[in-house]
This record gives sequence, C-alpha cells and structure tokens, in this order.
Amino acid sequence: MIGIFVALLSGALMSIQGVFNTEVTRQSSVWVSASWVQFSALVTCLVIWGIFDRKNLMLITRVSPVYMLLGGVIGAFITYTVIQGMSALGPAKATMLIVIAQLTISWLIELCGMFGVEKADFSMRKLMGLLVAIAGVVLFEWE
Repeated sequence: MIGIFVALLSGALMSIQGVFNTEVTRQSSVWVSASWVQFSALVTCLVIWGIFDRKNLMLITRVSPVYMLLGGVIGAFITYTVIQGMSALGPAKATMLIVIAQLTISWLIELCGMFGVEKADFSMRKLMGLLVAIAGVVLFEWE
C-alpha cells in the first residue's frame, strides 16, 4: 500500500516540478533552469545523505556495473525534455505522453530483462492495458 502512495506522490511531484521548471525556463533559459534543478537537487540530497546516511558515504564506489551511475546524467536530460515538452504541449498533454513512454519502456525493459531487471514473460493482459492507456490519451486529446 505504501508503494502505491509513494508512486502517486512521485507522479504528482513530477507534474508540479515540470510546471515550475517551465516557468523558470520562461524567465531565464532552459539550461539555466535545468542547471538550477540539478544543483538544488544535489544540495538537497547531500544534506539528507549527511543527516541520515553518513556511514554509507563511500558505498557509491562499489556500484557495478559502472554505467548504473549515469542516472544523474539521464536526469539532466529528463529535466530538459520535460521542460521542453511542457512548454510546447502544456502540462496535461506532455505528462500523458511522458507516462505512456515510461510505461512502454519500463515494460520493454522487463520483457527483455535489461539492466539487471528480472526478465518477465509476455502478457497479453499487459499489452491490452498499455493499448487502453494509449487509447485514453487519444480520447483525452480528441476534439
């Protein structure tokens, strides 16, 4: 149950952050906005890390495979693309497309067992669910 709450909170925070970042971009530039987002996230994480997890400070050096450490780099491009998407499409349309892309890629990662994720079997039910989600986006945007 806590996982559902945390996932819903994450989605809500992403939508709010996207709107905030788009407005900061409008008043500055996309790379200034993205840099501020990443910098303020770094400071926040370092403070929380220092308060709650000081004993595990060097565990990052044991991460394997090393390419898993690219999450922050990917995060910078996520920030950029969310800002650009929301600016071009508006929050609702951009978020719907972002969620459909997340669902599709996440399922493909599971199906192929990529990046150390346990391989999942193909499920017609999950394919239908994805198609229903896509149909929902089309219905939401239909004029």
